[in-house]
Amino acid sequence: MNREELIKLLKEVECVRFGEFILSSGKKSNYYVDIKKATTNPKILKLIGEMIAKDIKDDNVKVAGIELGSVPIATSVSIFSEKPLLIIRKKPKDYGTKSKIEGDLKSGDKVIIIEDVTTTGNSVLKAVKEIREFGGIVEKVYVVVDREEGAEENLKKENIKLIPLVKVSELK
Repeated sequence: MNREELIKLLKEVECVRFGEFILSSGKKSNYYVDIKKATTNPKILKLIGEMIAKDIKDDNVKVAGIELGSVPIATSVSIFSEKPLLIIRKKPKDYGTKSKIEGDLKSGDKVIIIEDVTTTGNSVLKAVKEIREFGGIVEKVYVVVDREEGAEENLKKENIKLIPLVKVSELK
């Protein structure tokens, strides 16, 4: 993995902003990881996709992204790894199949979830629950930036390994 290059690029696009922010967890923070500055940059998105794809070895794994933030990342990983893509909706669509999971998920499928930023891990744990309800097996979550505020420990309680490409302490 080329972490040093990723850290350099994340700093160049100034994806960490300082000030007063309210996070999705409801917590106040004096910094915000504006990961969209990275995931809308083709050079960075390509690097992230390549890094995760190189690390995926199981031929039977599927790659899942959570609507909206991690879908571009998961798509990049899917392309570079040539693994099937799943998209997890935050709420079911209100028409057609009313599904929360787009793509071909079967009971017993191994799924790797891709996340853009983790704080406590609550958002990704909801996605894990959805996949497990459909019989999918989740053992790993890759995240571009871990804020180091409990996600690793919370995921570990559910027997899931969090694999951060970068920790926020490396970006400050």
